[in-house]
Amino acid sequence: MIQTATFHDLDGKSVFITGGGSGIGASLTDGFLGQGAKVAFIGRSDASAFVAEMAEKHGRAPLFLQGDVTDTDRLKATISEAAKAHGAVDVLVSNAANDERHRTADLTPEHWDQLQAINLKAYFFAAQAVLPGMQAKHAGAIINFSSISYMMGNSGYPAYTAANGAITALSRSLAREFGPDGVRVNALAPGWVMTQKQLDLWATPEDLAAHLERQCLKTHLSPQDIVDAVLFLASDASRMMTGQCMVVDGGVVTTG
Repeated sequence: MIQTATFHDLDGKSVFITGGGSGIGASLTDGFLGQGAKVAFIGRSDASAFVAEMAEKHGRAPLFLQGDVTDTDRLKATISEAAKAHGAVDVLVSNAANDERHRTADLTPEHWDQLQAINLKAYFFAAQAVLPGMQAKHAGAIINFSSISYMMGNSGYPAYTAANGAITALSRSLAREFGPDGVRVNALAPGWVMTQKQLDLWATPEDLAAHLERQCLKTHLSPQDIVDAVLFLASDASRMMTGQCMVVDGGVVTTG
């Protein structure tokens, strides 16, 4: 990954990322390590090879804590472990999500609950877990991953779009509640980012061409585009930004 900007205040910060061992999450881990941050992340699958790769690249390893973010007790436990290793969390990035496609007619209550557990519930309880430490320091940044999918009115995954709309609302409420404590909370809404998962499962040539036609900028998004935005939101460079939903999509939707 090419480092496009340096945010000096992130050096030494304690960062916790959900889903930080694969996809965009792995790029986030790489990006924060490149800024000198101390990074911990939770992920379901074994990330030993990725940790070794990061250690070789940056001269220090991220702290991998295996677990499922839908297991709230385990999620909170990993945040506590990260705080013991690196100090109270300065930056929380809730990135883990599941955008699997599903039909409205086929969705069962159990499947709905499963999708909300990863796409919304984990976001709230991760924030709940880091907030006391941030309040004690009167500083902190929480970045919650939303998506432009709900802004576009996309069909094909209604539980996912519902969760993303809720994440933006949740971020605004938390920003209002904890702003007096010096804590900033923002949502980040990426467009269609060309991760390997997207390319393998859903990025047909026809859909790629149609989506690019909707963008103002005629280049597909890469994980680096999202990393740069997250680093900015985590840094004091955005110190007066809170309660916002920042869109990085090449110009598909408009806000404001």
